[in-house]
This record gives sequence, C-alpha cells and structure tokens, in this order.
Amino acid sequence: MSYYVYFATSVTTNKTYVGSTSKEPEVRVKEHNSGSNKWSKLNKPLKLVYFEKYECVKDARDRENYYKTGIGKAIKKLIVDNIDKILGR
Repeated sequence: MSYYVYFATSVTTNKTYVGSTSKEPEVRVKEHNSGSNKWSKLNKPLKLVYFEKYECVKDARDRENYYKTGIGKAIKKLIVDNIDKILGR
C-alpha cells in the first residue's frame, strides 16, 4: 500500500491544506471538495497542487507534520509558489 502527503490550494482563499492519506491524492481532494471536513467546507473549491508518495504510513505522517512546522511551512510555500516553474508549465 502507498501513502501520500499532498497540498491542496483553495481557489477562493489561496490557502493551502496539507494532508496525508492512503487514497490517491486526486480522490482525496474530490472528497474535500464535497465538504468532507470543516476546513474544506470553508475554503472549497480546492485544487491538488503537489503530492509525495511514501511506502510507510509513519513516513507520510512525519512528513505531513514537518510541513506544518515553521521551516516546513516556508518550504511548502516555496513549492506551491513555484510548482508551475518546477514542472515547466
């Protein structure tokens, strides 16, 4: 089984959600857009902007928690702000 850490950015508020899941990230973001939690309801619609794949749930959760720390938030912002350049779009 694979596990993912993903970033989903709100189209309306430009806030970025960080989550981890065993589901495909695209599927999880669709669930968010159907209002699966309080944050999602207040900030939808969301678009998937980035994800990382892990083989171990602990690694995925640790990485999710890292992106919620001070330096992790700064790195998340750099990724989100530059993802189009990184992917050549």
